[in-house]
Amino acid sequence: MQLTGFRALVTGATSGIGRAIAEAFAREGAHVLVAGRDAARATEVVDGITAAGGDASPVIADLGAPDGVAALVEAAKAHGPIDVLVNNAGIYPLLDTPQTDEKTFEATMNLNVRAPFFLTAALAPLMAARGHGRIINISSIAAHLGTSTMVLYGASKAALESLTKAWAAEFGPSGVNVNAIAPGPTRTPGTAPLGAGLDEFTSTFPAGRPGTPEEIAGAAVYLAGPGAAFVHGATVVVDGGRMAI
Repeated sequence: MQLTGFRALVTGATSGIGRAIAEAFAREGAHVLVAGRDAARATEVVDGITAAGGDASPVIADLGAPDGVAALVEAAKAHGPIDVLVNNAGIYPLLDTPQTDEKTFEATMNLNVRAPFFLTAALAPLMAARGHGRIINISSIAAHLGTSTMVLYGASKAALESLTKAWAAEFGPSGVNVNAIAPGPTRTPGTAPLGAGLDEFTSTFPAGRPGTPEEIAGAAVYLAGPGAAFVHGATVVVDGGRMAI
């Protein structure tokens, strides 16, 4: 198990991609801190991990709140040093520009950009001081493709990928690998309302289907593990081939 002895903090870990990453890390031997706003949902994920023989703890904080990042940092530190940070929590409003009001803009940038920025600002220097760490930012192919209804979401993820490169330059020399994953359309509770439309949309991709959270989690395990020691500032695209065509 390649993550044995590691302590990983995964934000937005109570469902979808975040939950799959938390479960995959636990199977690889990590002690996973399952971060989310809802204590009941976080406990459910933790119970599932422990029932399967893994090691996990819930850490509850609302990253959208003004003091949410500080609260999460303090809750996580109570469990010991963090070796892996996965910035996964986010929202994705499907709106074009005229429909996007200031409240939606601020909420999206707050959770998708501000929270990862200040979580990294708090935890990356501690990793650097120990000479080892992994930071994985969950981006999206929306950062690379112009889509009218994803204008704000895509901009927030493009900002996150820019931060990924800058942080690689800033913290890489101290032994901290910072990388991103850009999923394509993935079947999660959040995309469930799209129903068969998601299958139709992805039918022309080389893979011919949407992704699964577990497939995104596989990339996260790789980036967290020893095999990615020479990978810095990269965005791993896991999109069923959409970016290739």
